[in-house]
Amino acid sequence: MSDQQVVEIEGLGRRFGSKTALDDVSFAVPAGSVTGLVGENGAGKTTLIRHILGLLKPQRGSVRVFGLDPVADPVGVLSRVGYLSEDADLPQWMRVNELMRYSEAFYPTWDATYAARLREEFGLDPKARISTLSKGQRARAGLLVALAYRPPLLLLDEPSSGLDPVVRRDILGAIVRTIADEGRTVLFSSHLLQEVERVSDRVAMIRAGRILFSDELDRVRECHHLVTLRFEQTRPEPPHVDGATWIHGGSREWTALWEGSAGQLEAAAAMAGASIVHRSSPSLDEIFMARTGAGNGV
Repeated sequence: MSDQQVVEIEGLGRRFGSKTALDDVSFAVPAGSVTGLVGENGAGKTTLIRHILGLLKPQRGSVRVFGLDPVADPVGVLSRVGYLSEDADLPQWMRVNELMRYSEAFYPTWDATYAARLREEFGLDPKARISTLSKGQRARAGLLVALAYRPPLLLLDEPSSGLDPVVRRDILGAIVRTIADEGRTVLFSSHLLQEVERVSDRVAMIRAGRILFSDELDRVRECHHLVTLRFEQTRPEPPHVDGATWIHGGSREWTALWEGSAGQLEAAAAMAGASIVHRSSPSLDEIFMARTGAGNGV
């Protein structure tokens, strides 16, 4: 394992029948980072996480977690990974305190004091049965189990999907505290891009089974620019501007999402016969819309 990488994936490929789920994916998660994995439904996020957990064997390429093959050495990997899925699949017949005792038996590093503090912070009644908990409470209970044995790697697959803002705040707050206080590593998938921006220091974007980019969030922001271009002549169709991943508008003014350095942007605009009348930093949501083709334009 690289000294700096907790997860290392090289050339990973996976097909389900005629459908390509992952296409030559290479991806790394540095130690101590919070990495957000973003993509549309069906883009391959969950399939990628299942490979990291060793639940799927690569058809092509390789996966290493802490330098280990998660399929060949599931105990060595899973003993160091905390996992929470969107479903938060927990034994419905158990009470919350029984779930805590049950989970403690599996993890030598379980921190009972920390688990009790999380239960209080999350407002979980120790005598309540899992089957009677709301979806938000079940998510909190699942996160408690994932955190309480202090795993070096936390994997969260759409952890706040379908939850109300208060529960999402609690889950994200726990993630932030985990990283800030202990320097652990988090990889979480989400379609809620504002949340990814709020807690992540790295972001990876996946579309149709391919990684579009994976980098530090600040660097992603720095190399993307939202610009308004003004042309001397009316343009009936979207103009071509080198480096623009998305452009829309009409007449003489067009808005573009442009990728590259600020100096290159000036040159590209001049080459297209346009002047820049406004420039700003796009949100991750705007970058996502442009890079996945979800918005209008070209």
